[in-house]
Amino acid sequence: MPQTSTTPHTPHPARPGADPLGLPAPSASPGSLLAGFAALLADETRAVFCLSLLDGRAWTAGELAREAGVAASTASEHIGKLIAARLVTEERQGRHRYVRLADATTAELVESLAAHVMPGRDSPHIVLASRASGAMARGRTCYDHFAGRLGVAITQAMGRRGLLLMDAGFALTDEGMDWFRERGIALQSAGRRPVVSSCLDWTERRRHLAGVAGAGLCRLALESNWCVRIGTERAVRVTPTGERVFAELLGIEPSILR
Repeated sequence: MPQTSTTPHTPHPARPGADPLGLPAPSASPGSLLAGFAALLADETRAVFCLSLLDGRAWTAGELAREAGVAASTASEHIGKLIAARLVTEERQGRHRYVRLADATTAELVESLAAHVMPGRDSPHIVLASRASGAMARGRTCYDHFAGRLGVAITQAMGRRGLLLMDAGFALTDEGMDWFRERGIALQSAGRRPVVSSCLDWTERRRHLAGVAGAGLCRLALESNWCVRIGTERAVRVTPTGERVFAELLGIEPSILR
């Protein structure tokens, strides 16, 4: 999918009173706002759009329309509602309209919601993982960090090595901070995004590392060819080099990553 330098499109702020897109006004009660947000994602087409955008890349409106099996005009209407709700942002390049998730927090929300509603969520995680694409269950990106068996294996290994505390939320230890700095991964928080956070994995049923640290590690692994993307999906594969590096750095057995 093409990546281009674009100028973000900022939607007009919502006016008090009835919203033309059917969304609650900002002055509405908390209950109305939550109900309106839930209704926004209750539509299957918009849900497909959000799940597709979890790969972290910008999609054209036409690509999203084909993914959801709807007409371009229908897709445009749904994208307008997602933009108004600040779930996605729009960028224009020439005659093309690109859409991406608004930020990592939004991506983690979508992933967590998917984990909550997927069939068999109360069953052992291995059962649910078997229902997903084999490649997606082994390893994938959740917006800009690792998920699936790969993401959980990295998270658990960091906990065992004393790099990450996972008892009451996620937090890096001093050793963990040093570990990331030694890899050249900057940990400065950008905006409201925390240095580390946890994201519930919808196939593994356990939490994996997200936040600035998770994104930095994912970026390093892809740039260093420890992992490679598979086709146009979110799925990633650990390379032989990656198996060796993850074993050396975190003590992860190569068989877990295959």
